[in-house]
Amino acid sequence: MNSELANLQKNISLANHTTFRIGGPARYFMAVRNSEELMAAVKWAKDNSLSFFILGGGSNLLVSDDGFNGLVIKMQSDSLSVVLRSTFAPLSMNSTTKDLEKMKIIVDAGVPFGRIIMETVKGGFSGAEWGFGIPGTIGGAICGNAGRLGQAIARVVANVTVLDENLKVKTLSKSECDFGYRESRFKKTKEIILSASLLFAKKEPVKIEAVLNEAKAVIKQSPPYPSAGCVFKNYNVKGGSDVLLKNYPKLAGRVRDNKLGVGQLIDQCGLRGRQIGGAKIWEGHANYMVNVGNAKAQDVLELIELVKKSVKEKWGIELEEEIRRVGF
Repeated sequence: MNSELANLQKNISLANHTTFRIGGPARYFMAVRNSEELMAAVKWAKDNSLSFFILGGGSNLLVSDDGFNGLVIKMQSDSLSVVLRSTFAPLSMNSTTKDLEKMKIIVDAGVPFGRIIMETVKGGFSGAEWGFGIPGTIGGAICGNAGRLGQAIARVVANVTVLDENLKVKTLSKSECDFGYRESRFKKTKEIILSASLLFAKKEPVKIEAVLNEAKAVIKQSPPYPSAGCVFKNYNVKGGSDVLLKNYPKLAGRVRDNKLGVGQLIDQCGLRGRQIGGAKIWEGHANYMVNVGNAKAQDVLELIELVKKSVKEKWGIELEEEIRRVGF
């Protein structure tokens, strides 16, 4: 090994760094507080021919029971700056500067998503309140284009600054991020999100509060056990020719924004409450798998395969995982 980093740790349990509370040890582990430390950690991994993984808040992850045989870099950079500005359109009888007021936030990838919600809501700005209670960092939210209630983080992204595989810093526009449903270019490239500029619009407090209340209602229905959030992506309805809706027209009434929640499809396969080892399909929402006690990643994988097979047999569709696998 070349000279080691000052804050480098060895054999750190990743179960303690994920919301699922599942996973073996990281061979090497380092928490970074700024871009310089991140670049040093990535360079060290490359110099030592080690794979590396960027860890945020640890949500939406399933870590192997064998852990990760490389360097896990935990993002703890938490700089956040707020810029208030007004964007002016041509004057008309119906336009006011208040209506056009914007808030711009420049935020490091390691900032908790919840902090951004608090910063914007307290100033009467809208765009993130739907995410109340979602764990994790803004970097993770952007990577997975986190969303809820028909909204997604991509809507407020202005640009994203990344570190590419050649250790060069570059800024990408929103369109260059290739956002899709729970997707972005960052899931496919080796670019590491460093920071982002987010743009929020002024909105009537009562309307912001209404969305916040919807989000709080969702949180109240979340499982009282460790989980990684929803395991599978909701089903993307493919227009009027969609095979699932043709075969089961009654499902059309459940479609929202061209998405069909798969929790009920799983439930109707008779899988609610099914348990393997310490992992269980939660009774409250069948798209959640929960750790009811010392669950292993293998337990979760077996449940995932059971769900996929059952849904394919009953409904004729292939489910796509939302959680990311690490160390497999």
